[in-house]
Amino acid sequence: MAKQKGIIKLDGTIGGITFYKSQDGYLAREKGGVSGDRIANDPNFQRTRENGEEFGRAGKAGKLLRNSIRAMLQNASDSRMVSRLTQKMVEVIQEDATNPRGQRNVIDGEAELLEGFEFNISGKLGTTLYAPYTSTIDRVAGTLAVSIPAFVPLNMIAAPGGSTHFKIVSAGAEVDFENETFVLDSQASAILPWDVTATAALNLSNAVTANSTHPLFLVLGIEFYQEVNGQMYSLKNGAFNPLAVVKVSGV
Repeated sequence: MAKQKGIIKLDGTIGGITFYKSQDGYLAREKGGVSGDRIANDPNFQRTRENGEEFGRAGKAGKLLRNSIRAMLQNASDSRMVSRLTQKMVEVIQEDATNPRGQRNVIDGEAELLEGFEFNISGKLGTTLYAPYTSTIDRVAGTLAVSIPAFVPLNMIAAPGGSTHFKIVSAGAEVDFENETFVLDSQASAILPWDVTATAALNLSNAVTANSTHPLFLVLGIEFYQEVNGQMYSLKNGAFNPLAVVKVSGV
């Protein structure tokens, strides 16, 4: 892979070289590789087919998880979040010790590996919220909750420039990867000033199906606002809003 230089940027294939635009700029690469038919049928590519099947399964699982919290992701994700989540799902699948290669899945893998996943590299929860919090999942009751003791926002939240207010958000997702369905409940605090006034204790409880047999995911985030003439505006369209998976309960 090579970068294109010069004033004129090419897009297309010339003389076996493919020119294209990506997130990393204008690139060029040589056309070639093994044919799709050979990969699909040649016994020498059995491992490749197995890896491809599991990668596709990881991509589908990541999409389902993203869809379950889509409303929150609209203001809290980076441009490479999809690929990062897919790679993490691959790791989850690879921990499946029940099924053979090529048939491993998220359900029999280690969904707990998703704990700590940051949906927005531009604004990580781990480097934004310093107030201590407790995250719990009660599978029997079907509750996923976050409790944050009273704290001083200016001391415990690293807000991006221009912020005047913030809101704590959470969501509990019950995801059925086999049938591609989900149950979601989201909660949010009031919009609070980012100043030296201590908040009250915050308790956000999200309800899903009691006694669920599906993986449960608890997500926590912050939305930043700027007050202008008494109106609240999402700061920079949410570019620095953090959102992360803080607790997971696999099957």
